Amino acid sequence: MENSRNYTPEYRNDYVSKVFNTREDADRAYNDLSSKGYSQDDINVMMSDDTRDRYFSDENAHDSALADNVADNAGTGSLIGGGIGAVVGAIAAIGSNVLLPGLGLIVAGPLAAGLAGAGAGAATGGLIGALTGMGVPEEEAEHYKNQVKDGGIYMGFKPRHEDDARSTYDNWYGNTGNSTNL
Repeated sequence: MENSRNYTPEYRNDYVSKVFNTREDADRAYNDLSSKGYSQDDINVMMSDDTRDRYFSDENAHDSALADNVADNAGTGSLIGGGIGAVVGAIAAIGSNVLLPGLGLIVAGPLAAGLAGAGAGAATGGLIGALTGMGVPEEEAEHYKNQVKDGGIYMGFKPRHEDDARSTYDNWYGNTGNSTNL
């Protein structure tokens, strides 16, 4: 498998995603999507507990739109664990953010419902399944899973039209496939 940090997926107009290696890059990407009219309910964000603690600690809890989204999750006690019986009620109570303690993952956006619905026992396979369900090819989902485990911040969304897909992909990946643009 090629080095995941330099991984560039093929362009697709139905779903654009990337794992960002710094909070600053993730903030810029999130703000760019927000400026195009996408809300936190449209943007999938995923990171490890450790990454959240490193980049989105209390003193930085609300210093950007992305931080607000992540901190809202941390502050509401939104824990879904072992017995996921009332998934619908839990998601309704916490919005679209889910903390999966067995995996140590924070998930926000439409992807949260897919992961929570998979149940805690299936969460490891569910992570790949949820990503593929959003339109991410399985090999690409594996790259993202490894990058998130290594401290990256995953972000993805379903573009409303071709212009958003192309401009975001080009902005996120540029010609080099690394974080020189974002």
